[in-house]
Amino acid sequence: MGRDPILKVVLRLSVPTMLAQLVSVLYSIVDRMYIGAGVGDLALAGVGVCGPITAFIASFGSFVGLGGSPNVAMRMGEGKDDEARHITWNGFVMLLVLSCVLTAAFLLAKDALLMAFGASQETFSYADTYLTIYLSGTFFALMAGGMNSYLICQGFSGLGMLTVMLGAVLNIVLDPVFIFVFDMGVAGAALASVLSQAASCIWVLCALRGRRVRIRLQPSGLSWKAVGGIARFGFSPFLIIALDSVLFIALNTVLQRYGGPGEGDILVTCATIVQSYYLIVAMPMGGLTMGCQPVVSYNYGAGNIARIRQAIQTVIALNLIFCTCVLVGTHLFSGYFVRLFTQSAEIAARTVRYNKIFTCMILPLAVQYALVDETTAVGYVRLSCFCSMFRKGLFLLSAMALPVFFGAEAVFWSEPLVDLIAACVTSALFVRLVPAHLARRENQILQSRVLRL
Repeated sequence: MGRDPILKVVLRLSVPTMLAQLVSVLYSIVDRMYIGAGVGDLALAGVGVCGPITAFIASFGSFVGLGGSPNVAMRMGEGKDDEARHITWNGFVMLLVLSCVLTAAFLLAKDALLMAFGASQETFSYADTYLTIYLSGTFFALMAGGMNSYLICQGFSGLGMLTVMLGAVLNIVLDPVFIFVFDMGVAGAALASVLSQAASCIWVLCALRGRRVRIRLQPSGLSWKAVGGIARFGFSPFLIIALDSVLFIALNTVLQRYGGPGEGDILVTCATIVQSYYLIVAMPMGGLTMGCQPVVSYNYGAGNIARIRQAIQTVIALNLIFCTCVLVGTHLFSGYFVRLFTQSAEIAARTVRYNKIFTCMILPLAVQYALVDETTAVGYVRLSCFCSMFRKGLFLLSAMALPVFFGAEAVFWSEPLVDLIAACVTSALFVRLVPAHLARRENQILQSRVLRL
């Protein structure tokens, strides 16, 4: 990460991570596709209400994984492997504790949450069944997602990709078996997800205990310093993912409120499909930027600022290329994608239109994702956190305000409006503040070298 050509290193780490994230989207998409085809549109709407909740739970895995992995990469760049192992172990313990707390909390509150977040009397039973079973696998979901980052940050992006692909492929195989062969409906879809996540969890923990990795998972004591460092770095990516879930919950709630009886369920069904497509954009793009983070963090630890600049420029270019392809594909193939979920001509036609609206500003979003994630990678957490919060707050405000003046369907315009404004603000702040932050780090490295001489 400190010597090879930047494009080669970024591609080697980012492309497998991107593909892994793309495959991981199949967890939710395959569930929803089979449910829509085998159980019906009401079941699809019910599972759609659960989607943001399960994503919110999974975001705690990102909190620990993306919070600890830049720290591990920096320590490796500094040659402090013992500290890197200590951080990895503390991340494992954090995930263990969080999985227990989250399982208990959501099992106690799930009924009230589902009704508050967009379920109706007709869709509640489907949502309740799915979420109850899914919560039994919270430990596996958090461990698989969180500890995989500690594998990727050491350069093992291929193993990290296999972690995700193992679970996704298993989910694809088990879904039709449980839903159709055993006639389990939404319960079968949830069970398939839990078993798939368990397989991914076992794989990544075994990989981190293997001899190939430089920083192995092994007991190393607990410390608030390590926990605090993980939390400080993880807070910004956690906000990005967790608040995305909260905002999708708000979107479903607003659609139910302003859509009214009948129309509200139709709009939530459309939104569920749109959100599934949005994951195809956001997850791989997040994989690209996440794959670049070890390169940026490693060179930040080593004080090689020129390589950091090159890496950031490279990942922005890759994101823009990816999003351009997605934008073209959205206008050409949205109809085919939507028909995987519903047989209703009315729902399909409306969803295609909403999908094109929702994703029309993904090019600015590509810049936003890259700048926020790589700002986190260089330790400028306050800036990345502010940029994330600004975008989420603006989305919430527009999602609440637009339907008041223009009706329920106007909610779908919130995303492109926010993507454009947030990208402009983030770019301006990045250009203004990050170069000075990197210059300070370069001076620190130079001073430490002078002192050693």
